[in-house]
This record gives sequence, C-alpha cells and structure tokens, in this order.
Amino acid sequence: MKFSDVTSSARKSRKAHFQAPSHIRRRLMSAGLSKDLRKKHEVRSIPVVKGDEVVVVRGQHKGREGKVTAVYRKKWVIHVERIVRDKVNGASVPVPLHPSNVAITSLKLTKDREAILKRKADGRKASTA
Repeated sequence: MKFSDVTSSARKSRKAHFQAPSHIRRRLMSAGLSKDLRKKHEVRSIPVVKGDEVVVVRGQHKGREGKVTAVYRKKWVIHVERIVRDKVNGASVPVPLHPSNVAITSLKLTKDREAILKRKADGRKASTA
C-alpha cells in the first residue's frame, strides 16, 4: 500500500525538484520577507512575483535593491532592475539571481496575494494556539 509521494532518497528528491512543473516551481521559488514585513504580516516567506521590491542578501550583489522585472521559472532565477552585467559587445544583460538569495522589502499586493498572506498567518496562529 502506497502512503505518500515523499521520499528521503537524494536521487529522487533532486529529480522531483528539477523536473517540477511550473505551478510547483512557483512555490519553490519563494523568498523570505524583510523583518518589518515579517512582523506586519506574520508570514516568513512567499513566492516572488514581478513587481515586488527586493534586496539581495547573499552573493556578489549583496545589499543592492530593486524591483523584480522577471521571474524565470524555467531557469529557477529572477531578474532585478539595475542589477545588470555588461557584455563584451556593450550590451547589458540582467544578472540571474536565485530567489533564496533575496529578501522581499515591498510586496506587490493583489486580492489573491492578500488571501495567501491571511491564510498563512491564520495557519501559524492556529499551530501556536
């Protein structure tokens, strides 16, 4: 009898991660919220969307801020405005960043996103109560 699709096998976990469909990649491409947003919404992380403002907390571009211009699910990266690299021919290209290396400082709130925040906060309160 099969109980669950969860595995502790490294091989199967990596396969599931890298072959994940787009709707699951969205959730896997989450970023932590800044301390003030975390306190305000009582949520630790949320999937990144185009229009969020982020600050880079890890890597070569640590401390730089900007608005998310693209969430590239196929390549597991996001692009942030003003974080670019100049190519040899003079063209500038956006530097790919992994969402785990950024913190969200300002959320682009929509009705659906507010519902997600409320649901996650209610779940957190229920588990502590």
